[in-house]
Amino acid sequence: MQQNDFGNSYELKTTLNFFKRHWKLITIVAVIAFIVSLVASLMVTPRYKSSAILFPTSSNRLSKAILADRYSLDFMDYGIERDCEYAIQILSSQSMEDDVCHRFNMMEHYGIDNNDPQKYFKLNEAYRSNISVRRTEFLGVEISVLDVDPQWAADIANFMAANYDTLTSRIQQDRSQDAYLIMQDVCKELENDIRALEDTLRKDKNRFGVAELISNKTKELAELQTRMSQTKVDMSRPVSYKFWLDQASPADKKAYPKRAVIVLLGTFGTLILLIVLLLLTDRLGKLKVEE
Repeated sequence: MQQNDFGNSYELKTTLNFFKRHWKLITIVAVIAFIVSLVASLMVTPRYKSSAILFPTSSNRLSKAILADRYSLDFMDYGIERDCEYAIQILSSQSMEDDVCHRFNMMEHYGIDNNDPQKYFKLNEAYRSNISVRRTEFLGVEISVLDVDPQWAADIANFMAANYDTLTSRIQQDRSQDAYLIMQDVCKELENDIRALEDTLRKDKNRFGVAELISNKTKELAELQTRMSQTKVDMSRPVSYKFWLDQASPADKKAYPKRAVIVLLGTFGTLILLIVLLLLTDRLGKLKVEE
């Protein structure tokens, strides 16, 4: 026990002697590091953060929710985890980035030279470093924008939330139009088949199975026409695919930089590096004396 106390006392004495020898240098470097870090933090352009939060709606077709038998689906349903992931993918897509950059002239806003051969790479890097999309704890989607102009940041976040409906509608309508054209062709084929079978039945009323075949094809045609009507609703009626929770508003306090953090990290980082260098210097000096 006494041996441990002696060891601790010796280490404390060695540490105190170390700081006694170098306190002037440590103090000077600490002051210089503090001033340099403070000046550096003041030179960083402040940026403001604005966020918009939305809840994606269910990805079920609106026509199916409204026109289906007994209203089997609720078009007011919030989206599930899958719908949230779909929303994040659309909001993070290249199509969204292109729309934002075009709408807000981000090339000029970020100070990127139009003649720079790497302008699109630099634009993408600036965009991705200032705009982020993430899922919230309760399956909402948060759009966050950092910018030197607080109003600009809020406008971008709100535009992205609004443009989410535009991009989603474009996808749904393109898909619905393809399906509608296919069903239209099938309906024409069924109508031709029914007319041919009716002609056959008029010529020979005792023809076995023709009447039943006409009935089956007529039912199939009616079902397909109902689905076409539902698909036409999806094609022609623009709807919102989100519930607004919070719209973005201009921030009145900067989010970056945290000057106190920069000053503390700069000062203490410099001091730690200095102390390590001094310890190595002292160690090398002792080794030379021993030799």
